Parts: sequence; structure tokens; C-alpha cells
Amino acid sequence: MRIVMLITVKYAETRRRQMKITDTIKYVGVNDETIDLFEGQYRMLHGVSYNSYVILDEKIAIMDTVDRRATEEWLSNLERVLEGRTPDYLIVSHMEPDHAANIQRVAEKYPEMKIVGNAKTFPMIAQFFTLNVEGREVIVKEGDTLSLGRHTLQFFMAPMVHWPEVMVTYEQSEKVLFSADGFGKFGSLSVEEPWEDEARRYFINIVGKYGAPVQALLKKAAALDVAMICPLHGPVLTENLEHYIGLYDTWSSYRPEEKGVLIAYASIYGNTRKAAEALADELTRAGQQVCVMDLCRCDLAQAVSDAFRYDRLVLACATYDGGMYLPMEDYLNHLKAKNFQKRKIGLMENGSWAPMAAKKMKEALEGMKEMTFCDTMVTIRSAMKENDLPQIQKLAEELCAE
Repeated sequence: MRIVMLITVKYAETRRRQMKITDTIKYVGVNDETIDLFEGQYRMLHGVSYNSYVILDEKIAIMDTVDRRATEEWLSNLERVLEGRTPDYLIVSHMEPDHAANIQRVAEKYPEMKIVGNAKTFPMIAQFFTLNVEGREVIVKEGDTLSLGRHTLQFFMAPMVHWPEVMVTYEQSEKVLFSADGFGKFGSLSVEEPWEDEARRYFINIVGKYGAPVQALLKKAAALDVAMICPLHGPVLTENLEHYIGLYDTWSSYRPEEKGVLIAYASIYGNTRKAAEALADELTRAGQQVCVMDLCRCDLAQAVSDAFRYDRLVLACATYDGGMYLPMEDYLNHLKAKNFQKRKIGLMENGSWAPMAAKKMKEALEGMKEMTFCDTMVTIRSAMKENDLPQIQKLAEELCAE
């Protein structure tokens, strides 16, 4: 059984990892190790990276800018790589401010530089900035190419991954896919950790609602010979790309990533928690992988991510004001917003009088696609007792059944 709690993250000795992409593609991104909330809502235990790249050739292309929190360091990195040369193009793959905040700053610094985007990019530039781009726009559409010399950029539209103007760029000579927010992850590049957990938490919470657009983009990428993926957050991916692409296929098609049971509980005084833990013990004895999360205290984004990770979900909730205890209601709202679906569900409730939590939870889940409910619904009256164990054991048996 895995109880989710805060963990200590191991940091690398250096604050900034100087990444080498290739001899002609340079990394100029910035680690933000002091940010506490991403998008103003997702906890950052160990920061995030804002990735930006420069392609050096007869003509020079900057691949996106960074968040305004990192402006000065990014400009310094840019000047170091340019070595006095003037960039010819700024490629804008995504207009979200953590990547586009410095468009006006860099455009004013290099007034001869062209700005490359699609038909949906430039109206957003006009909304975010007071920048006059007349005569500087290069508007590209699906499949268009742009030659820098030895390097050729090809553009593919990726609407709603996860904004409508998003596009990805494929560099043909070195087989590099600049994937915008695709294949990104939370975490500064100075952190040594597995890719999967923070990439999953990033994908499910940022892009999770848009499974169909991600599937469409994966089909486009499958037709390309990709040797390297350069995302706008997280590490550059250079090996075992099938693994990462496979996970994106799983996540965006809403299939469970692995077999296991997430038990998410919302307990007021600890009695509902004890019932949830009793179920976890039964499942563990049956050889099941179990994760238990306290919705009143855990990182909600992690709880949402883990619901997508496992093939079964149990919700245990106290009745409150004739409905669900509010942390559970909040959790279900987040699951619905991220298009949660295709799972087996078990329900547990507690109530000192008129228990209603299970009814309300089921109503919320019935609005989601392809949900299968266990027949056994556990009801605890105030505090768990020995005579509640048969119900719990029966629910465990149903959850273990194929």
C-alpha cells in the first residue's frame, strides 16, 4: 500500500544544467526554482523550466521566449549564444504567457527579426501586447516549410494542445520535434527524478481534457522521423522515444496506465479514513497495488493524476450538509473538468444520520463516460465497527474481480 505524502526531492549540485542539444541547436531556457504555483493553482515542489532554443545557421531562429519571471536571465542566455549576431526569426509555437511573455521585449531588441506564427497567433499577440508587427509577420499553415540554410523547419498545427493557436515545429535535417507543451513536465532541470510522475501530473492537469486533439497530433508525429523531442517544459528527450509517445497515447485515450486501486477519501474526524484504510488492507492482502490519498491534505493535482494512472478508483466520503464533504466535491469537479472516464468505481460513505454521500458521488460520476460501478456500496454509521467488515470485504472482492 502506498500512502501519498510530501517527499524530499534530491537536487543536483548545480543550479542550472547547461544542456547541449546539438552543435547548431542551443538551449537558452531558464530554470525557475522559486515558483510556488504553476498557472496559479498547481503546487511546484521543485520548480519548473521554461525552455527556449536557438537554431544557428545562415539564418537564425529563436524557438519561443520564456515567462516574465525569467526575462533577464533568458536575454543573457540569448546574447551569449548569438555572439553578436542578429536573429532572423522568432518562432511562436504557443501564446501562453509562460512561453510568450517576452515577445515584445525581444522584438523591440531586434527590430529586423521576423515573427513566425499561424493565423491564430497574431490576433493573440495583438491582445497581449502593444507591439506593431506589420511587415514582420510570417504566417504559416499546415505543412509549410521555412529554410534557415542547412536546417529546414516544417510546421504542423496542434489546436487545443492545449490552446487553439498551438503549433509544433519539425526540423528536418537533425530530426528534432519542437513539441510546444507536448511532452513537458513539472520540475526544474536541476532536479534529478524520473520523468513519468511529474510528466503525468503535468499532462493530466494541463492537457488532460483535450485527449482527441492530442491523438490527432500523435498521428501527425508518427509520420515523421523523430530523433529528439524538445518540449517547452522539462528535459529534452533523446532516447527511448517510443516509451514517452506510448504514455502520451495512453493518457490521451484515457486508458489506465497500470492496474491498481486509488482510494481517495474525505474524512472529517477520521472515521471515514479508518474505513478507507480497512479496505486498503483487504486489497493489499489480496495482492493489489493500492494508493491511498487524503483529499483534505494531499496535492489535488496529484490525486487527479493518480486517478488517471490506475484502472480502479474508490471514493470514501463523509456526508456533509446533506451531500458530499466539500473536498470530495471539489475533487470530482476536477476529474470531470479533465474528462475522467473508463474506470471501475467503488463507493464508501459515512453518515451519522441520513447518509447521502454515496448517492451524490454516483450522480457526479454518472455524468462521466464509460464508468462501471461495483454493486457493493459501503455505508458506515458514524464510526467503523466489526460488523462493517463484511461489507468492506465484499467491496474488496468486487474490486479484485476481473
